[in-house]
Amino acid sequence: MFLILPFCLFFLLALPLLASSSPVSITLTAKTLAKSGDSIRIKWSGIDSPSDLDWLGIYSPPSSAHDNFIGYVFLSSCPTWESGSGSTSLPLVNLRANYSFRIFRWSRSEVDPSRMDQDHNPLPGTTHLVAESGEVGFGGAGGPEQIHLAYTDREDEMRAMFVTGDAGVRTVRYGLSRDEMHGVVTAAVGRYEREDMCDSPANESVGWRDPGFIQDAVMRNLKKGKRYYYKVGSDSRGWSAIHNFMSRDMDAEKTIAFLFGDMGTATPYSTFLRTQEESKSTVKWILRDIEALDDNPAFISHIGDISYARGYSWLWDNFFTQVEPIASRLPYHVCIGNHEYDWPLQPWKPDWSSTVYGTDGGGECGVPYSLKFKMPGNSSELTGTRAPATRNLFYSFDTKAVHFVYISTETNFLPGSSQYDFIKQDLESVDRKKTPFVVVQGHRPMYTTSNELTDAPLRERMLKYLEPLFVKNNVTLALWGHVHRYERFCPINNFTCGNKGLNGEYLGGLPVHIVIGMAGQDWQPTWEPRPDHPKDPVFPQPKWSMYRGGEFGYTRLVATKEKLTLSYVGNHDGEVHDTVEILASGQVLSGVGEDDAQPRVEVAEYTFSWYVKGASILVLGAFMGYVIGFVSHARREAALRKNWTPVKIEDS
Repeated sequence: MFLILPFCLFFLLALPLLASSSPVSITLTAKTLAKSGDSIRIKWSGIDSPSDLDWLGIYSPPSSAHDNFIGYVFLSSCPTWESGSGSTSLPLVNLRANYSFRIFRWSRSEVDPSRMDQDHNPLPGTTHLVAESGEVGFGGAGGPEQIHLAYTDREDEMRAMFVTGDAGVRTVRYGLSRDEMHGVVTAAVGRYEREDMCDSPANESVGWRDPGFIQDAVMRNLKKGKRYYYKVGSDSRGWSAIHNFMSRDMDAEKTIAFLFGDMGTATPYSTFLRTQEESKSTVKWILRDIEALDDNPAFISHIGDISYARGYSWLWDNFFTQVEPIASRLPYHVCIGNHEYDWPLQPWKPDWSSTVYGTDGGGECGVPYSLKFKMPGNSSELTGTRAPATRNLFYSFDTKAVHFVYISTETNFLPGSSQYDFIKQDLESVDRKKTPFVVVQGHRPMYTTSNELTDAPLRERMLKYLEPLFVKNNVTLALWGHVHRYERFCPINNFTCGNKGLNGEYLGGLPVHIVIGMAGQDWQPTWEPRPDHPKDPVFPQPKWSMYRGGEFGYTRLVATKEKLTLSYVGNHDGEVHDTVEILASGQVLSGVGEDDAQPRVEVAEYTFSWYVKGASILVLGAFMGYVIGFVSHARREAALRKNWTPVKIEDS
């Protein structure tokens, strides 16, 4: 009796406290999503004294350690967060594993300056878990995902690649109408493992996720210039939606292509890396242009820095989900960039390249790039590790009026290499009566007025060994990425513009170099400053630079046997902002942005960047202000970024 009375008294005294501290709960609006990209709404309640540092972690698989999240969202991004309750809606990409969600408390005193994201903001701490959700997964009836097309070495073929969660047999059914897809081809299956990755984070648990099984099928005996319908999958595991494409046609009136570099992918949450919100606009405007193609064949060219996954494998899944609406309709062609490949022990790293080739590949050493794409030709280089050989390095193909050549700036291109021999032989063998225009594409530029000093040794050797091949063989266009701006040069050789005619046109014979790395990545290198004023925000435009643009966008190529036109489309308005026209004779006509049409564009450093510089001094001395700035940044990242903000840090 005497024992019971104190216990009852304790219970009565504690009852108000227990009633006021109800457990935090997380509920999900669904347990199964139909397809990749579908959204889940996550609701939470019961958070006492909510803080603007409370955050929601996104996990896949659910067994992941606390610090191995896919991404995170601060609860303060919800308007009702101060009430202790709220919700957020997130589109989820199918990673072939379930998702779960966890809420953590995080205090400013626990900020760890050694754990930073790519923006140098502290990653949220995981010490105080307060709630964990159930799981949500994807149904199996939706069929394969991440479908993308590519040309092969034959004009009557089209390759379709896609991802499945198992190695079971999948096929592609195709035909000239939705109701008569009688063509059937079985896909070959490929895969890579964690042990194939060369370095961190790609081979660590924080970056590695199951990549699924990569299915590869080639549709054959296609009639030229016809619209084909197709679907991929199986009766037992489900089929994709029906897609369509136009087959190749060397007799087509026009060659049409959409070309860009450095696009990346956007995520609806913050993660370890800066993702590329502007990439969504690039896809949106290209999709608009595809709708206007009617029955004209076309293709897409993405010249390096594809997904910017850099070892965090789920970003590859995010990228292919994002581009599927365009890549399932047009062949999607690529060349390798530093962020697909570079790692400390890469096999070709000459003494002069110490400032060129670093760790930009995140330990992937070209493996996802090599297996998730399959381009024409059979170029490859051994990695020197367990990793499979790096593929899709250099190749070429013809369209109606243009011979397209893709090269690798990340592997050996010097005389004596297999790539140099390929470039030389390929350019010398072009039949200019058949394809009067030649377009070469690679990632790192031979010409740029950007302040890209680290690449100077590489550019010197490109100018010494590759430019003579381009000039000798009358290359029409040389397109490059890596610098996240648009810049067009005059027809040029050794920093000298070609001769002008009486009407102001260039008489031809020299390549026009254009940098087109402005499709999404927003780490913007500055233009090269004046030698005597290196810190002043004035960047003179040399006479060989005809147009420089600071807007995101892509280029659109249209060529007939008589004329090639390349147009720069800005993402901010979907309109053309620069145009160059080149005749089959080699003459380069004045276009928008030339002296007689529109003033040359000087892109000065934005005033915003000077505020950043000044603020950074204060931030160094004010830790609390730093963290508050971080929280504000995270809130902004949670919302859709609609305007371009230049970031004056080089990370190309």
